[in-house]
Amino acid sequence: MIKINTIFFIFLVIPVSNSSDLILDAFILAAGRGERLRPLTDQTPKPLLSVDQHSLIEHHLFRLKRGGFTRCIINVSWLGQKIIAALGDGANYGLKIIYSEENHCALETAGGIRHALNMISSDEFIVISGDIWTDYPFNRLTLPHNTDMHLVMTRNPDHHPNGDFVLQESQLQAAQAGSKTLTYTGIGCFHRRIFETLEPGVQPLRPLIDQAISTQRASGTLYNGVWMDIGTKQRLDQIRHLQTIKNHEQSHDT
Repeated sequence: MIKINTIFFIFLVIPVSNSSDLILDAFILAAGRGERLRPLTDQTPKPLLSVDQHSLIEHHLFRLKRGGFTRCIINVSWLGQKIIAALGDGANYGLKIIYSEENHCALETAGGIRHALNMISSDEFIVISGDIWTDYPFNRLTLPHNTDMHLVMTRNPDHHPNGDFVLQESQLQAAQAGSKTLTYTGIGCFHRRIFETLEPGVQPLRPLIDQAISTQRASGTLYNGVWMDIGTKQRLDQIRHLQTIKNHEQSHDT
């Protein structure tokens, strides 16, 4: 009798799944005009600017594949057809790519996600800015219990000294005068429910973050690895130079 009860107890526990085991969709933001990178972005959409023989967005796709992701939604607007032509259906990257076209104008982050919500198959999904350079392992991202969003933060770069938010342990808080702030990397995990009630159209993400902070439903984590916002030609040249040095050093090590 004792053996039977023990087996029955194990049978009940095993089927309980953990949210970290869920397969999430990835959403890459690629609709922006890239005004500060003109004239480079007059003919080339910002996510297709190259670093180390591949475009910025391709580096994201490679990392998603290595992290075990299978589906990626990409929103496009400015020169969007060039992105679609360059990446195709994702087969070359081992992913299924679905495009959300914002034909009249870019809808900003929250508006773009709201526009593509019916394409996203998972309740929780990760969002990645298409114009950043990072080695962040995307498969680390999960949504903690009782939160609507989990943002990856980094130490404030020189071009953004005031930062965005405060991270108290794992709780995201609004910046106050004199508080030690961090910068949002453009990488996060979100629950679809916060976008479902939005009106279609142009919608920034910041009000949703502020709302989640006010209700203590926003968490975050500090990442000390490689990250750069490729918002200007100077920073694009800088990361290209750093990668050239890195590749040169690696070739000498082999």
